[in-house]
Parts: sequence; structure tokens; C-alpha cells
Amino acid sequence: MSIAAERRTALIGEYKTNETDTGSPEVQVAILTERINNLTEHLKTHAKDFHSRRGLLILVGRRRSLLDYLRGKSQTRYETLIGRLGLRR
Repeated sequence: MSIAAERRTALIGEYKTNETDTGSPEVQVAILTERINNLTEHLKTHAKDFHSRRGLLILVGRRRSLLDYLRGKSQTRYETLIGRLGLRR
């Protein structure tokens, strides 16, 4: 499930690190988290949609890789991001 353009720009505005930032790990993780939440809600009603489930697992793996990268770069940025997004770990 994709997200609306307005929601994407709102997420970019909320998680950007400077004025021209659109691709920092924080922004990417926030957008992936939004997509993961949308897919999770979809799968609650459509339990046998295995193609979407596979896509969900791919998104979760991509987000995990970005979070691992961010943790290696800056522990404080990692901790603030998972705190803001409400992620475990």
C-alpha cells in the first residue's frame, strides 16, 4: 500500500534534518514505517493476501537495515528516531 503525497510531504517535513533534506535515514525510516503500518492494517482484514505479506516482510527488512546503519553512524539519532516512531529495540 502506498501513502498519499500529502502524507509523504508531512513525514518529510517532520523528520528532516535540514531544509533541503528528503533522503536522510530518518526520513526513509519514517516513510517505511508509515507504509508498514498501512500494510499491517490491510493484512488484518485480508489474512490470506500472501503477496502483500511478502512485500511487508521486504519493507521490514529494508527498515531494519536503515536502522542498523543509523545506529552505527549515531547512537543518539537512532535512539531519538525509534522513540519518536514508537519502535521497539
